[in-house]
Amino acid sequence: MAESAERAERGAAERRLPAALETAIGRIGTTLDEAMTCRELTAFLARHPGGTATIELTPAKGERSGPDATPPAPAAPPALPTLTVPLAVDRERPLGAVTLTRAAPPYTDDDLVLLRQAARLAARHIRHARRLAATEDVALHLQRALVAEPGRPHPNLEIAGRYLPAGPRTLVGGDWFETVRLHFGRSLLVVGDVMGHGLEAAVDMNAYRSALREVAATDLPPHRVLRHLDAVVAEDGARRPATCLLVRVDPGRGTATFASAGHLPPAVFGPDGSAELVELPVGPPLGTGVGGYEPATRALGQGDTLLLFTDGLVERRGEDIDASLARLAGLRLPPEPGPEQVVDEVLGRLDAHHAEDDVAVLAARVRVRPAG
Repeated sequence: MAESAERAERGAAERRLPAALETAIGRIGTTLDEAMTCRELTAFLARHPGGTATIELTPAKGERSGPDATPPAPAAPPALPTLTVPLAVDRERPLGAVTLTRAAPPYTDDDLVLLRQAARLAARHIRHARRLAATEDVALHLQRALVAEPGRPHPNLEIAGRYLPAGPRTLVGGDWFETVRLHFGRSLLVVGDVMGHGLEAAVDMNAYRSALREVAATDLPPHRVLRHLDAVVAEDGARRPATCLLVRVDPGRGTATFASAGHLPPAVFGPDGSAELVELPVGPPLGTGVGGYEPATRALGQGDTLLLFTDGLVERRGEDIDASLARLAGLRLPPEPGPEQVVDEVLGRLDAHHAEDDVAVLAARVRVRPAG
């Protein structure tokens, strides 16, 4: 009878380890977030009363892996009150160490196996999270480098621009802004948004931007620039669709000519700080090959500041876009707001730093000529 009870106990112990490992798989690495994975690992290991789990991580910089990497350090004997294993996958360089302590009962071989497997599982997820973070960092620096150096408009135009990545993970998208010098003191202002996020969207954004610079150099009207750009991109077939808004500012005549490819309308802030959305015809996004872009021209008075933006500035989850645009149009800024103040005030009042999508804004005002 004692032998039967012993066999039953061994059988139960043999079933507990696979069940615990299955639980670990479901609870560790539920997100691609390094800190969250560490919290999940410690919570799983310290699930017994009186148990404590500690993780010591090495910095991500200088990480290396492969068969020539430092092998994991030997684990402590299972009977000791402190049990430590490397946070590593196979023979990759350890990301740190995991220590498990408890007053009682003493550790068993199964405890050591479970600790090693849980640490190995967490290490794999942490390494994936670090690789994703590194990729996003490359994309973010690429995006910032591209939007930080737009072409220079004529000196008769003041401009200010900002780019904000989306969310706590600084997820990069395909938003950009641009300025192009044209003949006779005119400047072309551009804001665009390639669909999607990540490095691929940033790369496509750069392709759109390069193509636009080339087409805009021909000094075609804005709607014809869009038609030509749409045809060029449609022939490629590998580029993602994009929305785009062009504004040709003519300070000498005091006019602005607009053309939109599926983009939200711009706003004009008057000298009194009030805002007005510009009504204009909207064609399809670039890359469809359909065309159908039309121009719209309006006067640009002294002290008026144009604001071009991508949808991340105004769109909010579950809200109709008309309500989102009305919020922008309802802003009242201090009198005589220049481009820098318009950008700062709008980003702050619309809480763009916490937007769910990335944001690009470009503001411009005709520079006032000194008297005499």
